[in-house]
Amino acid sequence: MAVIGLDHVQVAIPPGGEELARAFYGSILGMVETPKPEALAGRGGCWFAAGSAVIHLGVEEPFHAARKAHPALLVDDLDGLQRLLVAAGHECVRSDNELPGIHRFHTADPFGNRIEFQQA
Repeated sequence: MAVIGLDHVQVAIPPGGEELARAFYGSILGMVETPKPEALAGRGGCWFAAGSAVIHLGVEEPFHAARKAHPALLVDDLDGLQRLLVAAGHECVRSDNELPGIHRFHTADPFGNRIEFQQA
């Protein structure tokens, strides 16, 4: 028995947060919304994918943002993404010197969930 990969990361959103999620994960980050299976669609939330990154946004009530736990997404233009996020009103905190050879920053999605972006 061995772990062989990662299928997806689940991130919580509050009830009714789907449109804000679509604006952030879809419009700003450029991820593609993927349909939820019919058996899960009635629970709310939405799913997104880009490359090998898959994020499932699930409704949680009561909702509490994840301020420490977070997905780390790999990107091909970290500086460009940071400019885009700042222009959209999202604070970005750089952490370039903490991991050798990795440039990265953290931001928060519209719900306060911590999201990390990295570029080697």
